[in-house]
Amino acid sequence: MLRFIYGEDLSEFPKLRDTMFRDRARQFSERLGWEVTVDAAGEERDAYDAMNPLYVIWQKACGSHGGSMRFLPTTAPCMVNDHFTHLTEGVTISHPLIWECTRFCLAPDAEPRVAAALMLGGAELGQGFHLTDAVGVFDARMVRIYGRLGWAPTVLGTAGEGRDAISVGLWEMSEATRQRMARKAGLSPTLSRHWFDRAFGTASSLPQAVSA
Repeated sequence: MLRFIYGEDLSEFPKLRDTMFRDRARQFSERLGWEVTVDAAGEERDAYDAMNPLYVIWQKACGSHGGSMRFLPTTAPCMVNDHFTHLTEGVTISHPLIWECTRFCLAPDAEPRVAAALMLGGAELGQGFHLTDAVGVFDARMVRIYGRLGWAPTVLGTAGEGRDAISVGLWEMSEATRQRMARKAGLSPTLSRHWFDRAFGTASSLPQAVSA
């Protein structure tokens, strides 16, 4: 299932929290070799995790992390403006209806549909908060994934070539995208909307056939 959890509330889900940060360490430090900080518990965190971001998390049936993304408004400190303005020719991206997405992470044993489910969660967030776009920095390996999912970004700038290329892009938020991501993930858009509404205290009951 999809979870929408602010950083300050992660303590209510200790198993989900701990497995998410450990999976981040495995993906970004061990597998991709990024220069990230991993603590003694084997968990990866950075300064933006201390800014009460909103996490979109796929929770497995056992309660552990299956995949996740992290969102912050671009009107607050965020990675694209703090570290990657060389990709946008010095232009900062700051708008209340544009949020930054970072730390796209999949558990080592994630089902194939989890990537699409996370993208559905991002689209659900966009519709629920009336956002126009998400912005993010991505490397060359993600281009194929976004293309396969059918939600490729508008590229604003790129540095490097081939496998070493790093880009910043905008993902347009729309109801059509939400519906398309639901189909890709094999999930009912009614169910994903229920998960979002339940996270923010506005959920109504669902028909039994699609209940969580």
